[in-house]
Amino acid sequence: MTPQDIYLLSPEISLAGLALTIVILDVFIKNRLLVQSTIGIGLLVPVIFSILLWNGIGIETSLDSNTQTFGVFNTLVVDKFTLLFKFMFLGILSIVIMSSMSYVHRFERTKIEYFSLLIFSTVGMMLLSSTRELVTIYIALELTALPMAALIAISGNKLSSEAGIKFLILSAISSALLLYGMVWVYGLTGTTDVAEIFLSIEEMSRQNGSVSMIAFGNYGLLLGVIFIIAGFGFKISSVPFHMWVPDVYEGAPTPITAFLSVASKAAGFAVILRVFYGSFSSDVLSIEWSMLFAIMAVLSMVIGNFVAIAQKNIKRLLAYSTIAHAGYIMMGLTVVSGRMEGVALEGPSSVVFYLIGYAATNLAAFVAVIAVSNKTGSDLIEDFSGIAKRSPIIAICLAVALISLTGIPPTVGFMAKLNVFNSALNGGLWWLVLAGTISSVVSAYYYLRIIKVMYLSDPLENAPIKLDPLTGIALMVTVSAVVVFGLYPTPVIKAAHIAVEFLLI
Repeated sequence: MTPQDIYLLSPEISLAGLALTIVILDVFIKNRLLVQSTIGIGLLVPVIFSILLWNGIGIETSLDSNTQTFGVFNTLVVDKFTLLFKFMFLGILSIVIMSSMSYVHRFERTKIEYFSLLIFSTVGMMLLSSTRELVTIYIALELTALPMAALIAISGNKLSSEAGIKFLILSAISSALLLYGMVWVYGLTGTTDVAEIFLSIEEMSRQNGSVSMIAFGNYGLLLGVIFIIAGFGFKISSVPFHMWVPDVYEGAPTPITAFLSVASKAAGFAVILRVFYGSFSSDVLSIEWSMLFAIMAVLSMVIGNFVAIAQKNIKRLLAYSTIAHAGYIMMGLTVVSGRMEGVALEGPSSVVFYLIGYAATNLAAFVAVIAVSNKTGSDLIEDFSGIAKRSPIIAICLAVALISLTGIPPTVGFMAKLNVFNSALNGGLWWLVLAGTISSVVSAYYYLRIIKVMYLSDPLENAPIKLDPLTGIALMVTVSAVVVFGLYPTPVIKAAHIAVEFLLI
């Protein structure tokens, strides 16, 4: 590795160094406050490195609107698509750590291991958004998933342990499917590089005299693409690869559930955009896989929203909610196909904007749930009865988050859905928009039911619920983002559009 390679990896290296530092400090220094302060200061370092890379400082080629920088034997790419996701992961990590400080007393002996594993999983996600080579993608996925399995089971109780084992087993199966699909693609194209796979498919098409002869006259390539979709489908929690989500969300510590619901989904969609837009975006090929994503989108929206209605545990409800939102996001993904004239960037940019808005919204909801469950010790929806009387701030923040998840203006959730619906309409997928609209109406029932319980039901007890400072800051930051990005989404939409331009290079 060259010094340039190390610099390109500096956000990941500094974050991994932070995880190792807090483990070592915990061995020699028993002052937990000092260790926690180190985490807060240490998170600034990868942010600074990411800002420097965004501005092209210290690299040989400036990251302007049409430039990418490659490193580590061309397996790593640094561009504004990559860096936007790194900022997102670091922001999500910061919010989850702040909301965890009042939660980790439940597993005091493994508190530092909890934070270090959380950071290591984030390193894997950041690498995942940077990779442009199939083997490296697989390694980054495992670096993401293995710490996550340990975090899900870290509480040590029966429910948490079962959730951790279920996640580990199903994650291994999905990784095997993904790897099998990659093997098929490598065997047929002779390369694992994302860009070279596209060129190889184009060359095969020319040799056969017609693009249609490769599109899926070559059934081996189709099989490889299907297995890759199956592997990634688990990561983004879409139907029919969603069976792990409700049990894992319920059994995991609530901050880890929050992290899993937004960070893992963002990482999955980042690598899907990179791989499918970079490797399989020829006109006829993309028609095939985009239709698969469209079918998965409809199933995810319908099953996620209808099953959520019957849930009595708020974490299971939000689990089915995240399945439904995977469907909304895939609506934008279907427009990636074929680099259609005039809408080539609309699909992927709407996906990126939706991920940012969904991250802010879902984190706000989960931080509010953490604040309530810390007091009640339960995650049942009935325990939110009369929360508006016990803590007006938590109630209004959770209500805003739920309104945003429904897609009601003036929240970022409304703008995000408007973007993906518009991109799907411009791509001629009106039936997909119709399914999304009907599903959104259905979702209003269970989201607004929670608001009804908070404001119209009598409280189970009268003791007030007080926010600790860090949880309060996390809640205010996320809710502010939900409202501000809903009223003025232009900067985020522009950033998403700039980022996805690199997918066309």
